[in-house]
Amino acid sequence: MQSIRPEAPSERPRLGQPWTRQGWVIPALVVLLLISMGLSLFVGSIPIDWQELMSALHAGEPSVSSTVVFDLRLPRALSALVVGASLSLAGVLMQVLLRNPLADPYVLGTSGGAAAFALLVIFLGLPYQSIPLAAGIGSVLSMGLLFLLARGEGDWSSARLLLTGIVLASGWGALISFILSITQGAEIHSMLFWLMGDFRAAPPGVVRWVLLLVVLALSLFVARDLNLLAGGELRAQSLGVSTLVLRLGILFAASLLTAAAVTLSGSIGFVGLVVPHMMRLLVGADHRRLVPASALAGSCLLVLAEMMARTVLSPQQLPVGVITAFVGVPLFLYLLRRGHQAGAS
Repeated sequence: MQSIRPEAPSERPRLGQPWTRQGWVIPALVVLLLISMGLSLFVGSIPIDWQELMSALHAGEPSVSSTVVFDLRLPRALSALVVGASLSLAGVLMQVLLRNPLADPYVLGTSGGAAAFALLVIFLGLPYQSIPLAAGIGSVLSMGLLFLLARGEGDWSSARLLLTGIVLASGWGALISFILSITQGAEIHSMLFWLMGDFRAAPPGVVRWVLLLVVLALSLFVARDLNLLAGGELRAQSLGVSTLVLRLGILFAASLLTAAAVTLSGSIGFVGLVVPHMMRLLVGADHRRLVPASALAGSCLLVLAEMMARTVLSPQQLPVGVITAFVGVPLFLYLLRRGHQAGAS
């Protein structure tokens, strides 16, 4: 299994010199995120009357423009921001945990459990508001099974963890296929739309914000240990890293981030796979830069994808996962080809 090697010591930023030759990337991503949020608020199928919007804000009374911006577009944009950052950060952590740059948040079956329980709610005709709760239960159940089965009686290796996750994901996939095969009527459309990723006109909630910020802060705090673990478990242990505690923490944090994202938006692929890989090419493998860069880039990507999903075929709305797949597949193939050429040279 391919490992993610940290940068050579000469390439790492020295203390007191946080801005290296890649130092422009994170400020540029902050600016890009602000631009993306602005575009998401003011670009869409319904044109925004700026004078009407400003007048409504000044008078404190609702208008068509203010309703569209603040009640529909802003909650979706904030949800896309949180989900994009969560999936990208989960992707970084998963790639360290499995020491494989091709790992992504969905590889261990957490999203499969969430999707299966969400579809079960739709199939049973329960209220739509119960879907996030059901998806959360499925994510936690899948994570618990992974902890239980991957550890077992033997060593908790990356290979065993990966294989257990693949088996769990396959099992959840079979359950999803069974539910789809026995479902009839209009519920099929709702199920497929949820499986391909969708945002509702509802804010992400305080819990998801807190979870994202806490995991982001802790990831930066243990960035040195993440660098060492990415270079190999034995090396990390020899340098004083408690690898078992760190790996358990990574698995728990990445699973929670994935569960929080899936319960809000459904299954959106390629964000946690493409974004960390792309940022690693731009800022290097040092997680002091890779972690914040990936979170910002994931937010930018998903905010723009959400905007495109509701404008490309307006007034018809596309699933956000379709947009990320259209963007992610060619981009990832390009990155793989570029990495292969760089390795050959």
